Amino acid sequence: MEQKLPYYMVYPMPVFFEEERQMRRDLEYMKTLYPDAAKRLTPYVEEECDRLMYAGSVIYDEYPDPLQFRLLCRRIFDKAAEEEERPGAWMADLIKVMTCQEILKRRAEYRSGHRRFF
Repeated sequence: MEQKLPYYMVYPMPVFFEEERQMRRDLEYMKTLYPDAAKRLTPYVEEECDRLMYAGSVIYDEYPDPLQFRLLCRRIFDKAAEEEERPGAWMADLIKVMTCQEILKRRAEYRSGHRRFF
């Protein structure tokens, strides 16, 4: 005689968010490999991007305005320069790259509909 399965086992649920969880874990691990300067700048970049996490924000525009991006990076630079010994062009360039990466990550989360609630 055949054994009948419960209804919840007949149609197994796909593992939702596993890929996203793995990507987030990889990203967090890669952040531990950052050089010391990048580790010091990360909180400033994340803080400014957190401030821009709202519907209709410039970071979610299809083509973000270059002027707004430069102003965002300048605000981050000004805050971080107070703590850094010798801020310079290297730090401004690093902030731009880190900000681009953070914005791309947040845009991907926004598009996938998995917004963080905290």
